[in-house]
Amino acid sequence: MTDTAPRPTLEAVAARAGVSRATVSRVVNGGDGVREALVERVRQAVEELGYVPNQAARSLVTKRHDAVAVIVAEPESRVFADPFFARQLRGISKELTAHDNQLVLLLTEGRDDHTRVGRYLAGGHVDGALVFSLHLNDPLPELIQRAGVPTVFGGRPDWSRGRDGVVYVDSDNRGGARDAVRHLLGLGRTRVAHITGPLDQTSAVDRLDGYRDVMVDADPRLVAEGDFTAGSGERAMRELLARCPGLDAVFAANDLTAAGALRVLREHGRRVPDDVAVVGFDDMLPVAEQTEPPLTTVRQDIEEMGRLMARLLLRGLDRAPSSVILPTTLVRRASA
Repeated sequence: MTDTAPRPTLEAVAARAGVSRATVSRVVNGGDGVREALVERVRQAVEELGYVPNQAARSLVTKRHDAVAVIVAEPESRVFADPFFARQLRGISKELTAHDNQLVLLLTEGRDDHTRVGRYLAGGHVDGALVFSLHLNDPLPELIQRAGVPTVFGGRPDWSRGRDGVVYVDSDNRGGARDAVRHLLGLGRTRVAHITGPLDQTSAVDRLDGYRDVMVDADPRLVAEGDFTAGSGERAMRELLARCPGLDAVFAANDLTAAGALRVLREHGRRVPDDVAVVGFDDMLPVAEQTEPPLTTVRQDIEEMGRLMARLLLRGLDRAPSSVILPTTLVRRASA
């Protein structure tokens, strides 16, 4: 059996650097009041000895765990199938890693999961929480508030209006939807349909409102509800063609929905964009560039949204941050 070498201690670093244990502790834990020359000696000793701070002891000093809970209010099957979530998680992970924080991923599929997440947060294991894909009447916000954990939301929570201290990062969903529909009207289309996202989420409601801002007198039969999946895009497109066979354009609430709609239009012999023009929302390149034809869509910077969520949370541990709404851009390709 091979003997395991003992881990270097704080005392060993202090002896190597020729400083006190307290000085080493302040440098390792990010404290102030240490001269730069001493800081450099301590850092050199840490590197030479391969010293790794004890996280539990460090937490006692700093009152921080250097860990952030990322809570996605969706089942596992949805999170790992939709590239939107991968992009947002990538942005969050990059920002947390840059600040030497750990990401703790928590998914919620049912009531038992909500209870588990609330219990975990109340246990003081993390410094804060990043929460996205909330649905109407989701119990998570109340559980998080009860746990007293600093939180930043991805997307505007439906209950946030008029409340102080609710911080979120969102895209201009309503404005992006208006741009999409105006583009279709500018192509000479007159019967523009809309496939919504799940209407218990604010992003889908805002995109529907943007559609209605432009299509003020639209036939209500031109709107069909989806749930941000390709399958729902297929179902809604069939429904729309049955109800309104003369439609000549579709604004889909996201790219996956648009991809499903394109498949059904092709099955029905409708040429895109000649017969029916199609616009999506997100600009997820693995989807938008590989549809047939490539998809005109509204671009939102999903990865940057994730980075901003993490940045606002880390900043908010020291001072109150403000919510951010990112602009959107129409990206024109062959579908419209």
